This record gives sequence, C-alpha cells and structure tokens, in this order.
Amino acid sequence: MCRFLAYLGPSIFLDELVCKPQHSLVRQSLRADQAKAVTNGDGFGVGWYGELTAPGIYREVMPAWSDENLLALCSNVRSHLFFAHVRAATGTGIARQNCHPFRYGPYLFMHNGQIGGYGQVRRAMESRLPDHLYAERKGATDSELLFLLIIARIEAGQSVTQAVSQILNETLAMMRVLNIHEPLRFAGALADGRQVHAFRYSSDYRAPTLYLRQDGGKGLVVASEPLADEQDGWTLIEPGSVVHLGEAGLSSSEALM
Repeated sequence: MCRFLAYLGPSIFLDELVCKPQHSLVRQSLRADQAKAVTNGDGFGVGWYGELTAPGIYREVMPAWSDENLLALCSNVRSHLFFAHVRAATGTGIARQNCHPFRYGPYLFMHNGQIGGYGQVRRAMESRLPDHLYAERKGATDSELLFLLIIARIEAGQSVTQAVSQILNETLAMMRVLNIHEPLRFAGALADGRQVHAFRYSSDYRAPTLYLRQDGGKGLVVASEPLADEQDGWTLIEPGSVVHLGEAGLSSSEALM
C-alpha cells in the first residue's frame, strides 16, 4: 500500500510537511507504521498549485528518501494546495507514468488501495473511457484508470461524490460478474485548485487508513498516517465517507456509497 498527504491552507513550503516532520512522508517511504508494505520505495510524486490553473507535478521512480532533487524542490516551492505520494507497487510496473499524483486539466488525484482482480477487469473498465480521456492514459495503474473514469463523470455533470460513488459501484459490479473475491480498496484525494475531496472506502471493511488534521489558521492536512509519532490532533476519517475541504476549512462530510 502507498502513503500520501494533501494540504490546503495558507501557502507554505512543501518541505514543512513532506520532509521536516518527525514522521514525514519521506520517512514513511522508508518505514511506514500503518501499512501492509513497510517500505514505499517504488517511486514518488508531488503536485502543487501556483499561479496557473493547471497544477505542476514532479514524479520519479527513485525512492523518495534518496532523491536530492525532491528535497531541493520542496524547500523552494510554496503552495496553498499540494499533494505528495510515495508508492508501493501492487502489480504494475515501476515507471514514472505509474507514479502519483495524476493530473488532468485543473485536477490532481492520488490513491492508496487496489482493485481486486485488476488484470481481469482492466480491459472492460478501459472500454468505458471516452476517447479523449483514453488518449490521456499514460500508465498502467488501476489508480490512473479510476481517476480518468471519475473525470468522465464529472465532465458529464455529476458532483465529485456522485462520480466517485458511481465508478466504485460499477467496478464492484464488474468484479462480482467475474466472481472476483479480492477487495476493492480506495483511499484517495482529488483537488481542483480550490477544494480537496478525500475518500476512504473498502468493500471488505478494511479501508486503508486516512487521517484529517485541522490546525486552526494553519491549514488542513489529510494523510495516510499522522506526521508525528503522537496522534493528538489527528482524526481518523470514517470508512465509507468523503470529506470536502475548502479554503474556509472543513466544509462537509458525507457517506460515499
């Protein structure tokens, strides 16, 4: 399983969350505490919003703990909204195009989890992508595929919650038809430059961990694990739910499916 974090609030340097904390994401790439895979060394990525509508991204296949460019970038880039992700591959190759976060237009997306029996359902799921989004598919991961399918629903006029719920339900239906008993697990974050939507779900009631920290005027953080050994101030997001974060703070929380 992967580890990730998302930040929304006053502009800060990325290294304040990605590199500096006691249990930073860089440290989690080497030793995670709440994941099946202790080491998340199959690549990493950061995405951030600046003055343009489209976000910037930097992704690499090296382990996060050994990339000096990541440290230099994070200590020089400030943003009011950014994502960071360290990857533990689950069946697809170690390649830059398979690293998170994924970007399309103004959107950023990252994911921790898996589609059970992905190799069996992949072709059927890809066939549901509109042509213009199929052309945007660069990698082979289930995460990128879920992202583009969600974007298709958003472009069709659905809300973020409706889009994610429908794609997860359709994926589960395909898995049942193919008699796949492995779980669908989905902890994810989606941003559009102004808001962050964070999701926690699993079909087997073992959803990947996802925490929320609200720190007054210092911004909001969603993370797979607390960024300090002490968990004070970190709230575990309820399984089967989505939280919506806006510039004014936590705007709402609702059931996902």
